[in-house]
Amino acid sequence: MDHVTIVLPVKNEAFNLRRCISLASKLGSVLVVDSGSSDGTSEIAVKLKVEVIQFNWDGHFPKKRNWTLRNYDFKTDWVLFLDADEFVSSEFVDEVKVAIRNTEHVGFWLNFENHFMGKKLRGGDPFRKLALFRVGAGEYEKIEEDNWSHLDMEVHEHPVLEGTVGEIKTPIEHNDFRGLKHYIAKHNEYSSWEAARYLRLMKQQGPEWNGLTGRQKKKYRNLAKWWFAPAYFVVSYVLKQGFLDGAVGFHFALMKAIYFYQIRLKIKVHP
Repeated sequence: MDHVTIVLPVKNEAFNLRRCISLASKLGSVLVVDSGSSDGTSEIAVKLKVEVIQFNWDGHFPKKRNWTLRNYDFKTDWVLFLDADEFVSSEFVDEVKVAIRNTEHVGFWLNFENHFMGKKLRGGDPFRKLALFRVGAGEYEKIEEDNWSHLDMEVHEHPVLEGTVGEIKTPIEHNDFRGLKHYIAKHNEYSSWEAARYLRLMKQQGPEWNGLTGRQKKKYRNLAKWWFAPAYFVVSYVLKQGFLDGAVGFHFALMKAIYFYQIRLKIKVHP
């Protein structure tokens, strides 16, 4: 019997989906939540014999992950949310199976290793997120977006859980095969979302602010400051040894710094 449902919220992920499903299925049952893809994404999932459901966003809360948590009839105790460009290894699967056995934790932080321009990065700024948790332990934070976003899935919201959280140490491969053009377009969308959220948070620091993690609060306090983007570059490329990856490490740190500078500019030009 499977103990984990792996949820893949997707739209037009034909380049990544087949590999993601084939690896994730070693951990448990896979559910693809599609948003009307036009590139054959759903057809790929059906051929791989995994369940597919469609999500049509109405422009309001909940978005895709929370909608799935609220509406899907889970048959497992645990849910793992993966993006289609996130690929698990056999070592990760084994560690998760051991970790969720008789644990008191309600969730686990996951670590990721970045790939950029076809290369696995040894240095630079890694990331982690809370994406494996017990069904019913909580859901992603609620943000009333007032129609300032057209993105139908949670961007940088985090799950708010009732209970203790552990960590899975084996990293997940983060490797988008759709290329640099898509990477830049995605960052343009995300920077608009982050700028709008910053303006909302600074305007009314109420329950939404109080629900942020310490790391999130630190980010939003400094996001609009002139030094934030160059400081990120220095931290990623120098302090976290992005230089070990040569030109690719430089490009990765620079593109992320540009992303943060985009956010600052969008905040500054907001009417």
